[in-house]
Amino acid sequence: MSDTTIVAAGVVVADGVVHRPGWVEQSGGRIIGVGAGSPPRPADSDHPRGLLVPGFVDMHVHGGGGASYTDGIDEQVRAAAAFHRTHGTTTTVTSTVSATRADLRAIVPRLRELVVEGVSAGIHLEGPWISHARCGAHDPGALRNPESSEIDEILDLADGTVAMVTLAPELPGAMDAVDRLVAAGVTVAVGHTDATYDQVREAIERGARVATHLFNAMAPLGHREPGPPLALMEDPRVVVELVGDGVHLHPAVVRDVQRAVGFDRAALVTDAMVATGMPDGAYRLGSLDVTVDAGVARVAETGAIAGSTATMDRLFARTVAGLSAGAGNGGAPSDDVLIGAAAMTAGNPARVLRRPDIGVLAVGRRADLVVLDEDFRVAEVLSGG
Repeated sequence: MSDTTIVAAGVVVADGVVHRPGWVEQSGGRIIGVGAGSPPRPADSDHPRGLLVPGFVDMHVHGGGGASYTDGIDEQVRAAAAFHRTHGTTTTVTSTVSATRADLRAIVPRLRELVVEGVSAGIHLEGPWISHARCGAHDPGALRNPESSEIDEILDLADGTVAMVTLAPELPGAMDAVDRLVAAGVTVAVGHTDATYDQVREAIERGARVATHLFNAMAPLGHREPGPPLALMEDPRVVVELVGDGVHLHPAVVRDVQRAVGFDRAALVTDAMVATGMPDGAYRLGSLDVTVDAGVARVAETGAIAGSTATMDRLFARTVAGLSAGAGNGGAPSDDVLIGAAAMTAGNPARVLRRPDIGVLAVGRRADLVVLDEDFRVAEVLSGG
């Protein structure tokens, strides 16, 4: 393609508006025009029956396509990022799993270099400062309480590339850790936690702003002790992650949580691991053996769900279908549903990652575009034009 490119589609989800049809023009990797109807000149790429949306932003993903992010190995990270790009993810973080102090010291500098290069949008440390009772697919032997010395060491090694840290606020030292991380510009997420409602409320007051895969690996909502879910859903400052793959959450839960928090506070994440896009069989997630059967990944020893085998294009499709069901229009997605799904897969994660250059189709933003066909399969991806 030339330096200046026009992509047209039957439906374009722009910044808070849907064009039927519409077009996007980019030059030098930036969007220079978005409009309805026919483009100002013949399109370089035309999808009259396609849906054009912002490039997907996955803020919680461990790997895919047979490759892993968790060890920070250069060729593995590049391969996983390239795999997810074919499914429309133009921005990805590199999510780790709980590791020993020595291993974490080795992993972070490797991931830092890939963030600096632009392969990743940042490091997401999911653990090791999480609950034994809710560890899920994390190695119990690698879990520990957050200590200021280790946090300072990791932040120094990362040199500004840690985007998010998931921790359990009930652990000794956790509230001080929240303070320290927030002061360093890191987004703090509450997850893998057995905390009470009040403990989560305190973490939010101190600056925690994300719910890591809501409902999964956290104390459940109860009518006497509402625990983390209610505290996280009710606070307008918190963005809640939803793994909408039909395994982690029932579709009705995804629908009702979205209704409760609004489109601007929900973020779809894959939580994908190495087996995504691969056959069923035996795999590894960090130090743990994982078995994938019928596309569902579980820790071989405990049976705990071990991430997902989802991709963002499939989450977008499932969510649009779920939100459109019963709408009385034959299941066709409304403009509001399309705008909301784009926010959940791009705009909101971009905001969490503090990336104002991505997430919506608007003039001046990076030209990250995904065209989906009538079956919501990826037809074309532009990443930075």
